[in-house]
Amino acid sequence: MEIDTTNGQLTGYPVDHSQANGGSTKDRVDINTLEHGGNLHDLQPGAKNGQKDDISQDHNNNNNDKIDSDEIDPVGFFQLFRFCTRLDVLLIILATLGSIGHGAAFPTVVLLIGNIVDSFIELGSVTNNMTTNTTEFSIPEEDIVELSITYVYVGLCVVVVAFLQGAFWTLTAERQVHNIRLHFFNSILHQDITWFDAQKSGDLASRFSDDIAQIQTGIGEKLGTILQYTTTCIGGLILGFVKSWELALVILSFVGVIILPATTITARFTRRLTQRELGGYGKAGSIAEEVLSAIRTVVAFGGEEKESKRYYKNLHHAKRQGIKKDTLQGLYIGIFQFGVYGCYSLAFWYGTRLVLRGDISAGDIFVVFISVLFGFFSLGNAAPNFADVSTARGAAALVWKIIDRKSEIDSSCDEGLQPKTMTGQISFTNVHFAYPSRKDIKILDCLSLQVNVGETVALVGASGNGKSTVVRLVQRLYDIDDGNLEIDGNDIKELNVNWLRRHIGIVDQEPVLFATSIQENIRYGRIDASNDDIVQAAKEANAHDFISALPDGYNTLVGDRGVKLSGGQKQRIAIARALLRDPEILLLDEATSALDTESESLVQGALDKAKIGRTTIVIAHRLSTIKNADVICVFDKGRIVEKGKHEDLLEIPDGIYKQLATGKLKEGNDNASRREDKVMDIRDVTKSVDKPDVTGVNEEEQTEESAELKKQHLNDLMKNFSVRRIMKMNSPESLYIIIGIIASAFAGGVSPAYSYLFSRIIATFAIQDTDELNERIRFLCGMFLVLATTALISNILQNAAFGKSGEELTLRLRHLSFKAMLRQNIAWFDDDQNSIGILTTRLSTETSEVKGITGVRIGLIFQALCNMGVAIIIALYFGWQLTLAVLGFLPLLAAASAVNWKLMKDGSVNRKEELEQAGKLVLESVVNIRTVVSLTRENVIYGNFKSILKDPYMKSQKNSIITGVTFAFAQIVIYFAYAAVFRFGGYLVGKGLMEFQNMFLVFGAIVFGGFGLGRVIGAVPDYGKAKISACHIFKLLDRSPPIDSYSNDGSKPESFTPIVQFKDVYFKYPTRPKVQVLRGLSVSVTPGETLALVGSSGCGKSTTVNLTERLYDPLQGSVYLDQFDVKDLNIQWLRSQMGLVSQEPVLFDGTIAYNIAYGDNTRDVPLTEIIECAKKANIHNFIEKLPLGYDTNVGERGTQLSGGQKQRIAIARALVRNPKLLLLDEATSALDSESEKVVQDALNEAKKGRTCITIAHRLSTIHDADKIAVIQRGVVAELGTHEELMERKGQYYSLYTAQELKT
Repeated sequence: MEIDTTNGQLTGYPVDHSQANGGSTKDRVDINTLEHGGNLHDLQPGAKNGQKDDISQDHNNNNNDKIDSDEIDPVGFFQLFRFCTRLDVLLIILATLGSIGHGAAFPTVVLLIGNIVDSFIELGSVTNNMTTNTTEFSIPEEDIVELSITYVYVGLCVVVVAFLQGAFWTLTAERQVHNIRLHFFNSILHQDITWFDAQKSGDLASRFSDDIAQIQTGIGEKLGTILQYTTTCIGGLILGFVKSWELALVILSFVGVIILPATTITARFTRRLTQRELGGYGKAGSIAEEVLSAIRTVVAFGGEEKESKRYYKNLHHAKRQGIKKDTLQGLYIGIFQFGVYGCYSLAFWYGTRLVLRGDISAGDIFVVFISVLFGFFSLGNAAPNFADVSTARGAAALVWKIIDRKSEIDSSCDEGLQPKTMTGQISFTNVHFAYPSRKDIKILDCLSLQVNVGETVALVGASGNGKSTVVRLVQRLYDIDDGNLEIDGNDIKELNVNWLRRHIGIVDQEPVLFATSIQENIRYGRIDASNDDIVQAAKEANAHDFISALPDGYNTLVGDRGVKLSGGQKQRIAIARALLRDPEILLLDEATSALDTESESLVQGALDKAKIGRTTIVIAHRLSTIKNADVICVFDKGRIVEKGKHEDLLEIPDGIYKQLATGKLKEGNDNASRREDKVMDIRDVTKSVDKPDVTGVNEEEQTEESAELKKQHLNDLMKNFSVRRIMKMNSPESLYIIIGIIASAFAGGVSPAYSYLFSRIIATFAIQDTDELNERIRFLCGMFLVLATTALISNILQNAAFGKSGEELTLRLRHLSFKAMLRQNIAWFDDDQNSIGILTTRLSTETSEVKGITGVRIGLIFQALCNMGVAIIIALYFGWQLTLAVLGFLPLLAAASAVNWKLMKDGSVNRKEELEQAGKLVLESVVNIRTVVSLTRENVIYGNFKSILKDPYMKSQKNSIITGVTFAFAQIVIYFAYAAVFRFGGYLVGKGLMEFQNMFLVFGAIVFGGFGLGRVIGAVPDYGKAKISACHIFKLLDRSPPIDSYSNDGSKPESFTPIVQFKDVYFKYPTRPKVQVLRGLSVSVTPGETLALVGSSGCGKSTTVNLTERLYDPLQGSVYLDQFDVKDLNIQWLRSQMGLVSQEPVLFDGTIAYNIAYGDNTRDVPLTEIIECAKKANIHNFIEKLPLGYDTNVGERGTQLSGGQKQRIAIARALVRNPKLLLLDEATSALDSESEKVVQDALNEAKKGRTCITIAHRLSTIHDADKIAVIQRGVVAELGTHEELMERKGQYYSLYTAQELKT
């Protein structure tokens, strides 16, 4: 009877294959691998969705709402099951009974084997030569038959309890986790915005994926394993003390004094290092999400290498912690095995003395030793699972905190007044407000404002004076600090939040669309709207024509955050969404800022019509859009300093409004005589698309072909797999791998050597001479100590060496994958299969899963193979007949594992993709939470989430049952194998064909070989996941993009003339091959000239900028820089000559200084130069007033700044690289009139000596351009100077006149 000390298994007792059969292998913790899987990394305190119009929070400020795992106590054990249903309780009871029954089989088997050992030793003691005379004695075959039959009976019982354990723990965990995911996401959707300001979207997505997975691990099969081994421990201890309390105490004292403290300490440090490792990976993941979300900005400013180094820095920290963790795990296993073999030495030495005293029999030594030691170390087998439960309790504390958090502003709450009607009377009285995450900056200071029913009130003033804050307070996204805010005479806090928001329509300056169809995005305005209603709203918003021009029309997908549409197209869809809502209160925050003049004219008319009978608050920087407002309020430092109608305010001497209006209206006065009421009919404007990387999807066809496509995709994917390539990537660590292999060989040889020593001890107790018996026992006990030392050293070296190689490979793969993503062309990112959520998930999971065939895992496989090889050789030498009989059962074990592998492989691919979609929705909802709550569409988003989870949930339940069947089958095969071995072995001994002790030697060696096979098979699911993940990684690494940002090819002219020429350029976006965007565009701009591109939204203006940067290549024709085709120039050199300011500027989660310096990533930009550029962009004075100045953090995606502030920082960023070619895509669209004039002057100064291509909807900003090109249907319809085009009285004249008439 023997113990497999590498995994704590008893010979004659079934191997626990639960982890190999459907158990979670991610972050799995067992004595084999000691891969502690806690994921309690802290959420980094940072701002989320901060103030748009008002500078607010420094992201490092403390906030009571931030989630910090170090400050939260783990939940109680029974609290883990708070989401159980009655059915789950029944399943848990059945699974518990199954686990206890499975564990109770051990003491019974040990007791029976102890009796049979006594019988054989007694027979052997008749003579000192058991082999020669064995045929003269009657071997008690009846006892052997009885033992074999008992094994069969026990096996039949175990197959039942194993099924209950294997199936029902997994099933109930799946059911509970499904409920947890639903409650978690539902709670997130109903949190107040103050809470989101303290969170990061990437961290909340991590809670959904990682922490809930940890909970599932802790409430599923791990609990079954704990109960099984705990039952084994209790039963073993009882049996041991009944047989010999003295020997039991000796064994326990050794364990308690030496083994337990050492393993406990190392396990504690291992968990701590694991948390640090995961924390490093979590920070790296946040960086990846931020960078990939802003990939166009990164590419434009050549930040790929900089971001790659920033990502690598956090990975390097995680790698160091991982290596330390793996080494400690080796120490843990080594100490454990040293203790086991050392305990063997002590037990046999002391037990022999008890036998010679006549207190116990030799068989009792085995019973006591095996039952007590294995019983105790069953807790060791269970200990890592306790760690999983502990980790689950910690993860649950974080998740439960979010689920249980009662939002002060809860849209799901039924409390509050819900009047039958709303009239729309709004009243601010002495309102004071500062954003909760930055209380030291007051935004509103004693604000009093009355908005009467049906009245339109316009809010104007410089950026950052509190205008957008008023809009947020009306929606009750925040609560005021002091004063009163009333709607229809009711305190806003007394109104039901959902009812309030249902009666409000809002169009933001930066409209947010969801990754669904255009139709569904508009329908978010009113869920019960018919298709006709949606079309009518789109017509009113001047969106119907461009939507109808798309092949899939209203069913066209818009991509992540509407990335596949131009800014004007997104804004018109957002306006249609608001008009569909038919609200009593209309909030327009720069609702037409991204529209061209023609569209704005009609849309503004639609908005003016929509405002009739509604209370409307308008925020505008273009004063021409609000001159007809009933009341205009001028904001300054959080107060209303001027108030009245347009004409009244203009009469205030030196008034702020008058200064704003004068600065705006005096532009273009030379052409006042030409302003006639000739307005171009927008119905004649092009219906083509500007940035529409839109892919229409026929859902019916997609459903029919999805299964076949997935199968083909998997087959194609597997072609990229190569173990040799993985090993080659790990070649820098070859020395460590060699050391690891040698150590694995020694570690693998320990178990067969133990089998030999164990069998010799059995023979020793048959010796009659006491002195010889003592001498032999002392020798064998000494050999056990040698074996213990070998196990200690080899395991430490194995884990340290393979830990080093594995962590280095993981870092290499993560870093290479991230670099490969940054290398890809923009068209690759436009593909829905490469959305930000999917890419960041792959970065974190796939590289980790490759560990299934590398690192510590490969060390265990080498160890197991050596174990099997040595064991089979020894077994064949000492008893080939019995060996062959045992090996006959291995195919059955392999068959059970193969079925499970198939389930794991297929399930891992499908389930992974489906849960990725759920994670994508979580991330999208969190990032766009303001839009979600403003539209009161929390329940709709939640319904979509449930639909996404439905299929994987149903499949997981089915797989749980199949897992239980395969697990039970594996158990009964093992028991039947043991029964056959004892029966056939007894027969061979009885016939004199085998020595008695060699039967135990063969038996132990093959069983240990089986344990090695079990560990290899147990790694199969990890191998399957690793193989699929490696294929994804290699496919990414091998992809050579048509536009390679890392390529060194192409010329780098020492000097060039900044001439840009488009010659007969045709272009379609790769993901939208049916829509021709440019149709033979030819236009040029000479050195020092400014070329302005104008035209309706979607005509191809921004496409020209994209082609100039070479984000895409034209299908036909060429783009030239000087005399060079841009395709022939080095891509990094080309982009370094350009400075870009886009319509929707993207800032990074860093300081203001960092974001400005990002304009030139080839050097360290000095602060003096940063300040100079900030002054030119009219942002320096604002920055200086901040408490931290240029060290102020701008928040995630720059959410702590207003739109105008972000735009000015983006302008400073472009100026800092001193480009020869300046690209301005609506560079001043988000600025107020005063700032616009100053910034426009700065841009005019910056353009001197530079070639400039500018895109503008405000024609007053470009009438001084050297050339103005009117783009229509992807070609130049008109070209000339402002004066020339006005004289022609063509399209430009109509556009300009339409805009000037409004002023």
